[in-house]
Amino acid sequence: MLTKRIIPCLDIKDGRTVKGIHFENIKDAGDPVELAMRYCKEGADELVFLDISATNEKRKTLTQLVLDVAKNINIPFTVGGGVNSVYDVSILLNAGADKVSINSAAFNNPRLIKDIAQRFGNQCVVLAVDIKFENDDWFVYLNGGRLNTGKKALEWIRQSVDLGAGEILLTSMNNDGTKNGFACDITKLVSESVHVPVIASGGAGSIKHFEEVFLKGGADAALAASVFHYNEIKIGDLKKQLKIKNIEIRL
Repeated sequence: MLTKRIIPCLDIKDGRTVKGIHFENIKDAGDPVELAMRYCKEGADELVFLDISATNEKRKTLTQLVLDVAKNINIPFTVGGGVNSVYDVSILLNAGADKVSINSAAFNNPRLIKDIAQRFGNQCVVLAVDIKFENDDWFVYLNGGRLNTGKKALEWIRQSVDLGAGEILLTSMNNDGTKNGFACDITKLVSESVHVPVIASGGAGSIKHFEEVFLKGGADAALAASVFHYNEIKIGDLKKQLKIKNIEIRL
């Protein structure tokens, strides 16, 4: 059985780590390089770096910051934000990223998923999907949660995996920043519908929430931000508790 992964997320804006609620009310959460180094020491399994304003500002990811983070950590590192081409991916991989997250660009040009997978391998392609529950279903949102595509989440996720996405980063906008728990129902549905790993994101507020998303949601990994940034949950303590619950985890 594969071990479950704990993944801190660095949402980056203007070179700083930030955090909001429901993708709004963004507040500063610290220096990304310092946080990355701390999480590496605390036992994080991977790290995700998302340049959250790159797409809306129509610019590329902050490559120098990626370089600075990568040279200070020794765990797998996923980078996203403003990735629109195979060339963009090559720049980030050369800067030290292990995987690249794509979101709006992939939805607008699904062929991009296939092109990246063929060039660098499926394991390199993390499809980030921001979803919102409304009108009795989950729908895909783009541009940092600003644009409702009208497309059902499960339909898009299945399509993306068929095209070559090697991992799904599933973020519930309804749960994001609330600390009320992950969206376990849709996480379970997605996990059972595709053959690639699913990272649950949005809503972590307690150790119990991590237990639930692994045991009830079937997630392969759980991503969180503010509970780690502000020391509300220590990664080491979290992992020990998960181990007690017989959840396979790397200590």
